Amino acid sequence: MSARLIDGRAVAATLRAELASDVAAFIARHGRPPGLATVLVGEDPGSTVYVGMKHRECEAIGIASFDHRLAADTSESELVELIERLNADPAVSGVLIQLPLPGELDGVKLPGLVDVAKDVDGLTALSAGLLALGRPGLRPCTPSGVMILLESAGVLLEGAQAVVVGRSNLFGKPMAQLLLGANATVTMCHSRTRDLAAVCARADVLIAAVGHPKMVTADWVKPGATVIDVGVNRLEGGLVGDVDFEAVRERAGAITPVPGGVGPMTIACLLRNTVLAAQAAAGELRLA
Repeated sequence: MSARLIDGRAVAATLRAELASDVAAFIARHGRPPGLATVLVGEDPGSTVYVGMKHRECEAIGIASFDHRLAADTSESELVELIERLNADPAVSGVLIQLPLPGELDGVKLPGLVDVAKDVDGLTALSAGLLALGRPGLRPCTPSGVMILLESAGVLLEGAQAVVVGRSNLFGKPMAQLLLGANATVTMCHSRTRDLAAVCARADVLIAAVGHPKMVTADWVKPGATVIDVGVNRLEGGLVGDVDFEAVRERAGAITPVPGGVGPMTIACLLRNTVLAAQAAAGELRLA
């Protein structure tokens, strides 16, 4: 029997509708909307498209968007000055530095200058520390989206064996922390994991995020397991994930497709973080 599909588009649409209501209520209380500022340096085609999507999604639910586009030869001092200005701007609830940064601009140092209270990407050292300690804070968007998908699918994480394939700072490490926070037993795998297929085959929840097309095959999957495919790989035939979808769906209990699974949740969770940051700045909740 084929696995049940976890529809990220539908879950993201529900979340956006809830956020639109939250934004309208925030405006009614404070006379202004939450605001998201993005900073795009250079003209990377993928980043340009992605930033445009973020602003369209903001406008669709009533969030104010501030689009800062800088030349590829922008100096570090100019970018630092802009980040400091956005940190101090009360109209800006969240600040996002679009990665990758061009040239010699430091893609870790410079985004790390964003005020933790406005770190809607959840990727600064302070945000990572709050997550590691189990303290309230803004969480990285894609891992947060995965947690919402798992909840929507009714996946019981407490006591479950969860395997994360990929140990990146952007996804793998925060994903493992969120799973631990939900009382799952977590194994993080990477390029030097011995007998990777056998480790994955023990998972009740298997999450793949390595950027290797169709790497996870059916024999890597425990019958009835939940499989979350975070990979996005462009091949001649279109987009595919890190999971061999057609083969694995005949073995798994539930699975996310690519496209239409995890992807739609990332921007939806960015919008949620922007609303949460605005509410925290207004004293309505505590994030740090």
